Amino acid sequence: MTKLNEYPFSLLQFYATAPYGCSYLPNRVARSQVATPSHLIDHATYGELVRAGFRRSGVFTYRPYCDACRECIPVRLVVDRFETNRSQRRALQRHAGLVIEQCPLTFREEHYALYQRYQAARHSGGGMDQDSRDQYAHFLLQTHVDSHLVEYREDSALGPLRMVSIIDLLPDGLSSVYTFYDPDLRGASLGTFGVLWQAAQCAHLGLPYLYLGYWIRHSPKMAYKSNFRPLEGLVGGAWQLLNQDNKWE
Repeated sequence: MTKLNEYPFSLLQFYATAPYGCSYLPNRVARSQVATPSHLIDHATYGELVRAGFRRSGVFTYRPYCDACRECIPVRLVVDRFETNRSQRRALQRHAGLVIEQCPLTFREEHYALYQRYQAARHSGGGMDQDSRDQYAHFLLQTHVDSHLVEYREDSALGPLRMVSIIDLLPDGLSSVYTFYDPDLRGASLGTFGVLWQAAQCAHLGLPYLYLGYWIRHSPKMAYKSNFRPLEGLVGGAWQLLNQDNKWE
């Protein structure tokens, strides 16, 4: 794996943020390592950064850099070995009627309204449920890499909006940046369906990995990612397989 003092990382600077409250584990203090300047992070460089455990929020590329915690594990799905389980097959059947379209990465009031509903229902009190239009746009619509917005609608291209995903195209896969969906749809498995669609897109494009962000064993918001197997995690500087006992091999 490319090290931070090797090309292309040698063109960048890395700094650590001040400590802040962890969003995922109670009573924890977090920090991040940020790569700058953003205009030097092109398609290839961003792919190397993701392989080194970085993610992005808007134009900021970062990875966890906590002083006393290593719970955030970067994970990726190995696409050509992926087999759906029973609940995932049910999700595919349940949402088979969705019409899926890739759209320009632009602000739409309909998307923002769905984002607000999702945050209020799923992440109330975390701060993001109060995001303004500008905050929403900075978080999801600003990018320095090859990013795509995906709409999922019921029945037709003009049907009700059910879900929106932001994904990045990498040299060796897709990176799932963020997904938000209709929180009021009873019996839905929209989040699962979104991951399955992205995995299928990787297979269609001949890309080996779907990067799913960070897996946090003790966080219900993040632990679901281990439902998608085989899952590799970046542990000790190397990508390792997560076994059936949720241990790294």
